[in-house]
Amino acid sequence: MTQRVAFVTGAMGGLGTAICQAFAKDGYKVVAAYHPQFDNKDEWLKEMAAAGFKDFVCVAGDVSSIEDCQKMAAEAEAAAGPIDILVNNAGITRDRMFAKMEKDQWDAVISTNLTSLFNMTKQCSAKMAERGWGRIINISSVNGVKGQAGQANYSAAKAGVIGFTKALAQELATKGVTVNAIAPGYVATKMVMAIREDVLKSIIDTIPMKRLAKPEEMGALCSYLASDLAGYMTGATLNINGGLYLQ
Repeated sequence: MTQRVAFVTGAMGGLGTAICQAFAKDGYKVVAAYHPQFDNKDEWLKEMAAAGFKDFVCVAGDVSSIEDCQKMAAEAEAAAGPIDILVNNAGITRDRMFAKMEKDQWDAVISTNLTSLFNMTKQCSAKMAERGWGRIINISSVNGVKGQAGQANYSAAKAGVIGFTKALAQELATKGVTVNAIAPGYVATKMVMAIREDVLKSIIDTIPMKRLAKPEEMGALCSYLASDLAGYMTGATLNINGGLYLQ
């Protein structure tokens, strides 16, 4: 069977890295997409090589730009082949209480966290449907499910991810393409672990399991959703938050 190609946005962050590694372990050809302003690409590749992952294809672009997404998809297909699995993982925060939130903070988060799904999925979904197989995995957030003070922009975008997932899943259900969302809670990435110790402890205290998620637990869930065994699951939102919020 031809080696499947997985394309991951926001690939060089903590969660993106775990997803890329999980897919590589599953034998997929992995395309790691990153923002052009990310200046540690070579360092990231060295870290991946040291961990035994040496075959990543890297493409640079801003997911809030549809032109950049067109360019990244074309580069990925030229280097690795047609995209079979798309993980829309790229995201940013611009947290502020709504009364003080500026329009540019709203626009930046909506563009990167939600409009990006249109921009990137548009490059892949029709081709997946034509081939009769595909997996689209959209990364939402526990705060897109329950809301969070100071994150009106982020919560709105991540809730929109879930709505987008449900609608597109219905459109592609007869085409062999599944569309699912993952809503993580707090994950032990480098960014989260850099939070001041007392603040981090207060966050963990609110989680029934009394710990953060491991990045590889998120990668494993993406791995399942990308597999043939997940072929009957579509339009779902999988909450993986240690019991922080139960629906």
